[in-house]
Amino acid sequence: MNTASHDDAWDGLLLDVRLATLADTGMPYGAIERAALGWKDGRIVFAGALVDLPAKARATARQVESLDGAWITPGLIDCHTHLVFGGDRAHEFELRLEGASYEDIARAGGGIASTVRATRERDDEALLAASLPRARALLADGVTTVEIKSGYGLDLDSELKMLRVARAIGTRLGLGVRTTFLGAHALPPEFAGRQSEYVEHICATMLPAVAASGLADAVDAFCEKIAFTPSETRRVFDAARALGLPVKLHADQLSDLDGAALCASFGGLSADHIEHTSAAGVAAMAAAGTVAVLLPGAFYALRDTCLPPIAELRAQGVPMAVASDLNPGTSPLLSLRLAMNMACVLFRLTPEEALRGATVHAARALGLGDRGRLAPGQRADFVAWDIGRPADLCYWIGGTLARRVWIGGQ
Repeated sequence: MNTASHDDAWDGLLLDVRLATLADTGMPYGAIERAALGWKDGRIVFAGALVDLPAKARATARQVESLDGAWITPGLIDCHTHLVFGGDRAHEFELRLEGASYEDIARAGGGIASTVRATRERDDEALLAASLPRARALLADGVTTVEIKSGYGLDLDSELKMLRVARAIGTRLGLGVRTTFLGAHALPPEFAGRQSEYVEHICATMLPAVAASGLADAVDAFCEKIAFTPSETRRVFDAARALGLPVKLHADQLSDLDGAALCASFGGLSADHIEHTSAAGVAAMAAAGTVAVLLPGAFYALRDTCLPPIAELRAQGVPMAVASDLNPGTSPLLSLRLAMNMACVLFRLTPEEALRGATVHAARALGLGDRGRLAPGQRADFVAWDIGRPADLCYWIGGTLARRVWIGGQ
């Protein structure tokens, strides 16, 4: 039996369901056929076989419903997005199709810099209005928790504005939101030619103010030849650690700068992208417990050809999360489920690996132990799907499969 002791009535109970619990039971997907799911006060209290359901629960639950064999999974978790931004970069999509590289566009003043201009121009309300439709698209696709990065402000006021808007999205939609400060995303125009000074500004001024605001749950950086060097990234991470903020890293996306190993040396929550990460970098992640976040949307949009080291990650036992990387330039992807399909088709993950990557391992990449599985004590974040088997979540390319989404039992 998989239950918890409660003296009073449960808030809700679903009968005649099939559960993909994603527990490590030895069964694919941790599946339980002919199952029930009960919750109270926003937490799961029962996730198990229908025959094990206490009789009292069925008689006293405030809401009881049969779903006629529907599959239920944990709510999906998008653990890497940049969904708060102004404007778009559709014209750069055309430029790339005409042969321009990501580096060419960035060096010509496009890329992140163009989004910075558009984001700075908008106040909180305008930025929230622009961002809500993107968040709603993820929610409709089964996402119940989303990570949202700053990094398109690159001055203190604009970065705090982005983080406020990210939190407001969670309040407005009921979504779980984790926020990440990404001041070390690109060099702002007012610091042109003074990158070291900007890094010092991040460490001495921006990070302390962000930490004091309580608006950021973690700190990220873009460690790459066109962005910040490993030594500059270390300076930022040293400052973050001194302020008690966990770190994660855009690592080894375009070249191998040992970013994954650098992140692991700080006990980083996750190293993201990692297309060029070496075997030594994977080993460092394994030793540190750092999650590999795979971002096939950017791989696809940039027409990349260097695959992440999937076999090495499997061999070393590094958890692999899957995320949308929703952003205006290199992954304008409004569906985590499509990212799961891409992870299977482009990176050769199995459908079960992709689903675990968007639930169990995505939660770990955000430092969250209270979601990502269907088990007593976990947050009551779950989705009922119109599918015949869990693999359908990765099999179908697009379309609407989420029948109903619960967040905290609501």
